[in-house]
Amino acid sequence: MRGTSALALVVVLLVAGAAPVATAQQPDFTQEHWYHSYATLTIDVQAWEDDYPEVVRLVSAGTTLYGRQQWVVQISDWSVENKSDGSPKEKVYIDGGHHGNEHLGTELAFLTAKFYIEGWGESDPEAIEVLQSTELHIMILLNADGNDADSRWNMNQVDLNRNYDHHWTTDETASGDGPFSEPETSNNAAYMHEWVTEADLYVTMHTGTWILAYPWGFTPNMPSDYELFEFIRDDIHENIDGELPIRNANAGIYPTHGTSRDYGYGVMGYPCFTFETDDEQFLLGSLQEVSDRLALELEVMRYLISNVWYWRARLSVDSLEFDGNFVDLSVSNLGRASTANATLHYIDGAGEVQWHSGNFSVNASNHTKANLDASGLSMVDGGYFEIHYQKRVIDAALWVNEPINDSMVKLQGEDSGWLLPAPSTLLVIISIALAAINSRNRKFEQ
Repeated sequence: MRGTSALALVVVLLVAGAAPVATAQQPDFTQEHWYHSYATLTIDVQAWEDDYPEVVRLVSAGTTLYGRQQWVVQISDWSVENKSDGSPKEKVYIDGGHHGNEHLGTELAFLTAKFYIEGWGESDPEAIEVLQSTELHIMILLNADGNDADSRWNMNQVDLNRNYDHHWTTDETASGDGPFSEPETSNNAAYMHEWVTEADLYVTMHTGTWILAYPWGFTPNMPSDYELFEFIRDDIHENIDGELPIRNANAGIYPTHGTSRDYGYGVMGYPCFTFETDDEQFLLGSLQEVSDRLALELEVMRYLISNVWYWRARLSVDSLEFDGNFVDLSVSNLGRASTANATLHYIDGAGEVQWHSGNFSVNASNHTKANLDASGLSMVDGGYFEIHYQKRVIDAALWVNEPINDSMVKLQGEDSGWLLPAPSTLLVIISIALAAINSRNRKFEQ
């Protein structure tokens, strides 16, 4: 726990009788010392949409129990659909405010959005680079009803971060009548499935125990992708802050079931973190500037977002050689996540899989050579190879299919760099050559 000032109570007593004056983009003093209400947040996100239409889209994921909008700020350079190399943009999902009285978690989500939106407006190179290659989807305040009532729960007295359909149980306090019994959690999961199915980072923001926690919460067992999480931990400790606790949530916080973090990892297959800020959570304001209090947390978020490309397996085929019976494959993993069940496919001109290999694994940031039985492989006109694998080791991770560059493919015995034609094409070439030779021979015989 990092120290907080008891004098913050004075601020609350002075201002508790009235809501902040609603003006577009709250004055800096109010922004820095008074946590958002639903009304002031609505004003701010709508102002962002008006002031920065080239990078901000505002959508609602649905409404809370009391009808408040669950605003999601979608942030990217919307003038381009893909990255400069033509590949799809990376996607990041962030939410704050599951627990209405955990105001600093909500403010961290707000400050993350603010950094990239206003950084774009100020031509900040980091913000520009991220938004040209990444989509950020940020639901700043999930539990707006609880936020305005300064209550942990929603208005059904349900702990929303025990209400997700992942190891949900009535053994948890206030977990609801069943998984996704509450509109706030149901809307959040629906947004994940509709908008950010392919996200490579999900961070849910809370307040209480200062920690960056990864799965699991429901079991002390380490997650399948522990190598990825441990790499991130070590990198943050070495380059940003060596004191921030980063560990499995079950041990680092306490055992929990039905959380959004475990749902994000176990059902959606995202790399997931719960970012818990320090423990001031019951007061509506702070004497210390919020951006100063959360400066380290924002720096960690910038690191996670700037490096999102690496938070999945990224297989790159260095060479593929086929001798008619076996394929010798050389593969590098450029990402920081392992994949355990990659296969090589041969696709015909109609896009149908004609052959696939057995499984092989590629560890994080590693190089693998595989000798694959290809006795059933027959090459055809228009055919090509592709590599098929999951982004991460977790079973819920998405599968990807990536064509292999022709320059990496060759038959044994052929000149380097020349892709062997399909057998039917080769026979045509040989037939033409033989016909020409026979024609010449007949001419000489005459």
